[in-house]
Order: sequence, then structure tokens, then C-alpha cells
Amino acid sequence: MLAAFLEPNALMITIIIALTSWMEIARIVSAEIRSLRERDFVTAAMISGASHTWIMFRELLPNTIGPIIVAATLTVARAILIEAYVSFLGYGIQPPLPSWGNMLNNAQQFLDTAPWLAIVPGVAITLAVTSFNFIGDGLRDALDARSDLQ
Repeated sequence: MLAAFLEPNALMITIIIALTSWMEIARIVSAEIRSLRERDFVTAAMISGASHTWIMFRELLPNTIGPIIVAATLTVARAILIEAYVSFLGYGIQPPLPSWGNMLNNAQQFLDTAPWLAIVPGVAITLAVTSFNFIGDGLRDALDARSDLQ
């Protein structure tokens, strides 16, 4: 909706996607902080007299970096899809700037004579999104402390 009312350039689309994508990561961080603050190492830090700032930045935040990184990689994949479909609909990045969504939109009229004009950007979107999802899954497996216990 914002893209329809604002000038659709690359910076504005990036800002719109960033402003609408942070909520999932915030929810993950909030849940992780709530879980971690009940753990013994936080209780030990509180008993030893550590300040709330110390506990937040030295105890809790380092333990939430893993879920934040994983959520961020998955959010990047979602942002690629969002940009592609907003540009496909004509509200995103405008020509002459290239966008996979623009390429798909412009290729519609050539589907019967040159289908590769639609296949190549579609495959590129699929590969990019799948790659970021695999990176997120790999980072989750590498950073998940619970998987080391099994």
C-alpha cells in the first residue's frame, strides 16, 4: 500500500520492506530473551551484583545472536520475494532499473515466442530464495546449542 502512494525507487522499496519485515525478528528476540532470563546463568549474574545493562549486553544478547542471524537470513529470502511481486505488479522498482519482477512482467507478452524471458528470472528468484533458506537452515544447525547435546 505504501508503494502505491510513494515514489517507487529502489531506496524507497528497500525502506518499505525493511519497515514491514522487522516484526518477526522482534518477536523471535523477545521470546528468546524471555526464555534466557529464566536460566541459571542470568540468576548467577544477578546474585553476583551485575547490573541490568551488563546482563543484557554480556549475558542475554550474545545468546540471542544465533536466532537473530537465522531469522535475518530467512527474512532476506522473503524480502526478495516481496520485491519481485511488488515490481511484477508495477508498484516496485521502475524501469530502466532492472528487477526480477519487472523482467517477469515484461516477459508476459513473449511467453509463446520466447518463454526463456520468463523462465530465467523465475529460476533466478527461485535459486536466490532457496539459497538464503538453505543458508538459514545451515546456520540454525550450526548455531543451535541444543543440537550438540544429541
